[in-house]
Amino acid sequence: MSTLLTTNFNTSSEGVGNPSSLVDLLRWRSVNQRDQAAFIYLLNGEEEESCLTYGELDYQARSIATALRASHQSGTRALLLYPPGLEFVKAFFGCLYAGVIAIPAYPPHPARLDRTLPKLQAIALDAEPAVVLTNSKLLASTDSLFRESPLFKSKHWLATDCLDNETLPEWRAGTIFAGALAFLQYTSGSTAMPKGVMVTHGNLLHNSAYLAHAFHHTPESVLVTWLPTFHDMGLIYGILQPIYSGFRCYVMPPASFIQRPLRWLQAMSRYQATHSVAPNFAYDLCAQKITEEQRALLDLRHWRVAVNGAEPIRIETLDRFARTFACCGFRRSALYPGYGLAEATLKVTGGRKTEEYVTCRVDTAALAQHRVVEVEAGEDDQGSQTLVSSGRATHGVEIVIVDPETLVTRAPGCVGEIWVRGPSNAQGYWNRIEETQQTFHAYLSNTEDGPYLRTGDLGFLKDGELFVTGRRKDLIIIGGSNYYPQDIELTAERSHKDLRPASCAAFSIDDAGAERLIVAIEVERHHRPDDQNGKPSALSRRQRVSGSGARDMAMAIQRAVAEEHELQIHQVVLLKAGSISKTSSGKIQRHVCRKAFLASGLDRWTG
Repeated sequence: MSTLLTTNFNTSSEGVGNPSSLVDLLRWRSVNQRDQAAFIYLLNGEEEESCLTYGELDYQARSIATALRASHQSGTRALLLYPPGLEFVKAFFGCLYAGVIAIPAYPPHPARLDRTLPKLQAIALDAEPAVVLTNSKLLASTDSLFRESPLFKSKHWLATDCLDNETLPEWRAGTIFAGALAFLQYTSGSTAMPKGVMVTHGNLLHNSAYLAHAFHHTPESVLVTWLPTFHDMGLIYGILQPIYSGFRCYVMPPASFIQRPLRWLQAMSRYQATHSVAPNFAYDLCAQKITEEQRALLDLRHWRVAVNGAEPIRIETLDRFARTFACCGFRRSALYPGYGLAEATLKVTGGRKTEEYVTCRVDTAALAQHRVVEVEAGEDDQGSQTLVSSGRATHGVEIVIVDPETLVTRAPGCVGEIWVRGPSNAQGYWNRIEETQQTFHAYLSNTEDGPYLRTGDLGFLKDGELFVTGRRKDLIIIGGSNYYPQDIELTAERSHKDLRPASCAAFSIDDAGAERLIVAIEVERHHRPDDQNGKPSALSRRQRVSGSGARDMAMAIQRAVAEEHELQIHQVVLLKAGSISKTSSGKIQRHVCRKAFLASGLDRWTG
C-alpha cells in the first residue's frame, strides 16, 4: 500500500525530506527543533496553561508507546478519551509510535449521558479497542460515567499522565510504512450510525502536504484552533498540520468559543495568528455576538487564511463576516471556502489563497431539478440564489460529477453526486466490507473507470470550480419537486429576529401516504414575549408556551417559506437553544431530528 505516495505531488515537509510516516516526521523535529514550542494550550481560551515542545512531545510519545507495547501488540486498537488539552496530542502520537491504531473520541458528558454515551458505545462495539487511554481525572470518574455500560468496565484503562517514565524501558523505533493504518476516524454521523474510516500514514502525509501547499504554510505561520480533536478537521488540520509544517499552534477548548466567540478572535489578535479554520456557523456567531466596542480592540491584519469548511457555504456568512471585521483589518481575500470529508482524509478542494472566493448565481427552480441555469445579478433576485465555490481539486486529486442512479458522468451544467479519486482517499470502513465496496470502490458504468470515492454529496463543476449543493439523502421531495433543506432552513432562520442562526432542521415525514414538511428550529436564549408596550411580560409559563411569542415566530416561518419556496409547512417545532442535534463540526443531523420528532423526543421551547 506504499504506492499511495506514487504521485507527482511532493509530500515532503520543509527540511524533513520524504517521511514515510508521521513518526518519522516528529522524530526529525524532535532532533532538529527540540526546544521549539509546538502547542500552547489556552485555558478557557485566554490563559496560557501549558506548552509542549517537539522534544517534550517526542519524549512523552515514546513513554506512552513503551507502556502500550508492554501489554498490547502492534495493530491493536486504542480508544482515546480525553477532555480538551494537550494530553490527547501526547496519547495520539504515543499510539503512532507503538504501532497501535488510535481511535479519537470524546468522553461522554455527565449531564448528557443519554445523548453522548450511545455513540461512544457504538464506536467501542464496532472497533473493539483493546485499551482505553485517558487521564487520571477521567479515570477516577469512570464508575459514575460508565456505571450502566459493562462494555467499558471490561476494558484495560491507562491514565497516560501517571506513567512512571523512570521505570519504563527504552523505546525502540521500528519501520512504519506509508500504508500502515494510523487511526480510525469515526464519522460524526450526520446521516447514519458512525463508521470507522481507515486512515493510513500515507493518506495523512499526502493530505498534510496538500493543506500546506494550499494555505501557503511556513515555519512562521501561527495557528489558533478551538475545533475538537476527535473530529477530522480539528485533528488533521489543528494538530497534525502544525507538526507537518513546523509552526506554532494555540489550542483552545471548544466550549470556550461556544460560550464566548470573542475569545477566538482575541487569540487571533493577541498572537498575530495567520491561520484558522471553522465551520460556517462560527463565522456567523462572531458577526452576531461581537460588539462594536469589542471589535475596536481587535487586530486581524495578520490573518491570511480563514478556512470555512462547512458545505454548502453561505455567501451571506462570508459577506457578513468580511464586512463586520473589516474595521479590524480583516481582508475579504483571507476567506477560504473548502470542501472535504473524513473518507478523503480531510481536504478535497479549496480556493486560491491570493484571490477572493468564486460565486455563481443560479435559478433556484432549475437547481431543484438538478439543472444549473445561471442568472445575472439583479435579473431575478426572488427566484435565484448565489452559490459559493468550494474551490478546485489539484495535486493528484480528481473530481467527477455522476448520476447517482445510472453511475454515468453528468453533462456540464447538471448537478450530480460528487465522486473523488486521489492519494488521500482512505482505505475503507473498519469491518464493513460491503459498505467499503459501495463507497470506496465505485466505477463509472459507461467507461468502467475507477475506483472512486462516492461522497454522497451533490454538486456541480463550473470552470473547474466545485459548487456543493447539498447531501443526496437529505433531499426533500414534495409534490414531485426536489427541495434542498438548507434553503428552507435559511429562509426560516431569517424570518424572525429571535430564531437562532445555523440551528434549524427541515425534513419531511410520511403522513397517510403524503410527504409533509417539518421545520424544527431553536429560539434564542434571551427571548421573552413582550407586552403591548414593548416591555418583557410577566406571563405564566403556560401562557408563554402558547402566547403571542410562539405564534408570531411560527407564523413568520410559515409565511416566509410559503413566499420563497411555495411550500406549506405541516408543522413548525420551536426548540430550546442548544438542543438541536449537530455533528462535531456543526452540521445539522436532520435524520436524528426527524427520528426524535417521530418519537416525540424533541426538546421543545417553553418560553
